[in-house]
Amino acid sequence: MYLFGAFLSLLLLASCSSIRVFTDYDTEVNFTSYSSFAFYKPTIDKAEISDLDKRRILKSIESQMTLKGYILAENADLLISIATDEESRVDINNQAWGIGWGWGFNPWMWGPMNNQTVSTYDRGVLLIDILDAEKKQLIWQGKGSGILTNVTNPEGRQKLIDRYVSAILAKYPIR
Repeated sequence: MYLFGAFLSLLLLASCSSIRVFTDYDTEVNFTSYSSFAFYKPTIDKAEISDLDKRRILKSIESQMTLKGYILAENADLLISIATDEESRVDINNQAWGIGWGWGFNPWMWGPMNNQTVSTYDRGVLLIDILDAEKKQLIWQGKGSGILTNVTNPEGRQKLIDRYVSAILAKYPIR
């Protein structure tokens, strides 16, 4: 029984490590009419992350948009903006369980009776907004959230950012 509880906890933890993606878009927009994109610098400058991570995110977005057939241009049809958020979370899990036999108070029960676990983690959010450049109007928005791992090397940070960006932009309409 104890092993089953440990397995269930591991399964729940593994499911939490994935990136959750939410998207919304204007249903009246014809996405096939767009062919180029540029980055919207005023909002990107406001993102509260390091300049190195900003460049990593922009590099990843550029790669994904290029794969979708868009070109990076000065006078683009689309403007892409980013925003980020991070929060520290503390989860407290109380479990009271046991196995035994008999009626009433059972002195032969075994197993942890008040098992309490505390876990802390950082949850990150990456928001990608795509605007119609002419109208300066939001036409698509993607949000990815998930548990951030402490990656200390630049290659690992780029891989983590690539996972977020590709998961979010996978939901963007293909031309």
